[in-house]
Amino acid sequence: MTKDSILQNRFILSELVKKGIRLKYRRSYLGIVWSLLEPLLTMIVLTIVFGTLMGVKDETFPVYILAGRLFYGFFSQSTTAALKSIRVNSSIIKKVYVPKILYPLSAVIFNYVIFLISLIVLAIVSIVLKVYPTLYLVQAVLPLIVLFLLGLGVGLVMSTIGVFFRDMEYLWNVLLMLIMYTSAIFYMPERLLKSGWGFVLKLNPLYCTIACFRDSIFGRPLEIKLLCYSFLFSVLAIIFGIFIFKKNEDRFILNI
Repeated sequence: MTKDSILQNRFILSELVKKGIRLKYRRSYLGIVWSLLEPLLTMIVLTIVFGTLMGVKDETFPVYILAGRLFYGFFSQSTTAALKSIRVNSSIIKKVYVPKILYPLSAVIFNYVIFLISLIVLAIVSIVLKVYPTLYLVQAVLPLIVLFLLGLGVGLVMSTIGVFFRDMEYLWNVLLMLIMYTSAIFYMPERLLKSGWGFVLKLNPLYCTIACFRDSIFGRPLEIKLLCYSFLFSVLAIIFGIFIFKKNEDRFILNI
């Protein structure tokens, strides 16, 4: 799908994004406010549990955890939503022609909108714990962009696989757990990086993106190698995702 085609269907895309946000909080009394409370409550639990277990004395540890939790939360939710997007919208696909790639694209976009809103919590917690912004915070734009590209690339791949391989939904949940533990969300990676297993973290593009974002928050220059790796991985995932999606989309109707 070309850029011009997306622009031509931007109204449909925006409606799909709005629909996704409405459905996500359809049965929630708190609505979108929950996107602020959930990461905050998770941060508190993880700080108490892992801060105590690892004996972390750093008062800014909750900010460290929350940054990783928000990034992982977006990646997990956006790719899972994209994986289900074709089957969830099967009734529409069978009745009305809409470029099918809009479904996984909208799934990633609406989760990204919610993710950006949830960053308000990170800003508040950072100020409360005296992690004040520096000039390095401007760098945060780069890992934020890469995060979206990463979610989109993996989401496109998952959306195609999910049509033909229904069990991928359950398998992906297991893989997400592996990704979470290799993203250093609730532990400091220094000891692991110095060991012979440090490459496991650096092979994970989500970890690389999270590490760069944390650098921006805590006033450190970005690790360019990590950022370039995650960006390259994301771009290749998008190219591959579009390729297999377009190659197989005509067969979707036979499998939904």
